[in-house]
Amino acid sequence: MRTISNPTSRVIVVGAGLGGLSCALHLAGAGREVTVLERHSQPGGRAGLLALDGYRFDTGPTVLTAPELIAEPLHAVGEELHDWLDLVRLEPAYRAHYPDGSTLDVSADRQAMWDNIRTVCGRQEADGYLRFADWAQHLWQLERKDFIDRNLDGPRDLMTMNLLRLLGTGAFRPLSHKIGEFFRDARTQRIFSFQALYAGLAPRDALAIYAVIAYLDTVAGVFHPRGGMHQLPVALAGAAEKHGVTFRYDTTVTAVETRGGRAVAVQTLDGERITADAVVLNPDLPSAYDLLPGPPPKRKLKASPSCVVIHLGSTATYSKIAHHNIHFGQAWERTFDEVIERGELMSDPSLLVTNPSRTDPTLAPEGRQSYYILAPVPNLRAAPVTWSPQLGRRYAGEILATLEHRGYLDLGASIDVSHVVTPADWARQGHLAGSPFSAAHTFRQTGPFRPGNTHPNLSNVVFVGSGTQPGVGVPMVLISGKLAAARVTG
Repeated sequence: MRTISNPTSRVIVVGAGLGGLSCALHLAGAGREVTVLERHSQPGGRAGLLALDGYRFDTGPTVLTAPELIAEPLHAVGEELHDWLDLVRLEPAYRAHYPDGSTLDVSADRQAMWDNIRTVCGRQEADGYLRFADWAQHLWQLERKDFIDRNLDGPRDLMTMNLLRLLGTGAFRPLSHKIGEFFRDARTQRIFSFQALYAGLAPRDALAIYAVIAYLDTVAGVFHPRGGMHQLPVALAGAAEKHGVTFRYDTTVTAVETRGGRAVAVQTLDGERITADAVVLNPDLPSAYDLLPGPPPKRKLKASPSCVVIHLGSTATYSKIAHHNIHFGQAWERTFDEVIERGELMSDPSLLVTNPSRTDPTLAPEGRQSYYILAPVPNLRAAPVTWSPQLGRRYAGEILATLEHRGYLDLGASIDVSHVVTPADWARQGHLAGSPFSAAHTFRQTGPFRPGNTHPNLSNVVFVGSGTQPGVGVPMVLISGKLAAARVTG
């Protein structure tokens, strides 16, 4: 494993996103003097907070899985997860709403899930679920040690016995084909394969190795931190500060100063120069390279689809929904073709609706509800749309009309406050092609073929976050922090 050979006593982490915070904790646990520079006034990066008229909206991920991966950076400094976060296991993890009017509650309790699937889809599908759950758990165990939780410097690093075991499980077949071995009903096929979109791909184009996302979601369980998802970066930052990490908010880094093939300092918008033995960059890779001298890499990464997010404060409560809801349209293959291949808006959208105040009333004023509505849309390369505020509001109106047609009666009339986020907003935050999901997990952008977390020419510059290894999603980003720290500490 490549590591920084010179002394690394003083480390600067640029960005207090989840990857940067995880890295800072692992570095602090290894005895490094760490300073985190963050341009915003609070930690979190994509996992930020929007406060509007008494509502608290999470601006980034809303689905939290694998709490043991949150515990790891805390354990690095001797802290326990339960002392920093109050996690509630969601039951159901999701409620799937299908166009034929049926619903399926996704439970991490295998017996309960078997019962739910048997009731909705029949015993054959329920038995298929048990086989899928065992296979997906085995897949996660095989992948985590050798391929996810490990720094990879090249394809040769994959050559382990677990690679042969993965091949034997069918992990390198198309995800949709593998899911078809367990499920025949289109409803179960969808709920165990839609997660491919998180990896930036249609299920037919994703490798079956990405069934681990479905495993973490639908088998291992989904959690909600009391106070909202933003409490996760707040907790990590609090623990890091307790153990000596210095945080400087409202501090924008404008450049990394280099000399002799090494970073020696960072420069800030205020004209300050801060020296360091190593620099860890948490911004998305294009923005990270903007801080460095010389041209960026010539390789053009394929970006994941983007999304439009609607934050709503509402007077309306809906009794037939859960905390997380997936509303599937009639179309399936066509939806992926539109968003990924043709750069078009969905003609029959599938949507994620999260209602966190149902679980956590502190997120909305008394008697009100908060909603987070996510609609996948093309990224700015696939569809160079000028996402003006007017277009964003108009498209949000179309999404709300779709939801009203699917049972959210008078949703538009119940709005107390609203805020719409479009690909243009993601682009302004520095995300690749206006997508908060960074580079897609194609085969050429997976594992050792994904951009590495070390700079090719600067020996003490390390990258962290969803654009580098191991990839996208809260669990992977937290692991990326540990991997980046290992490059520094050796």
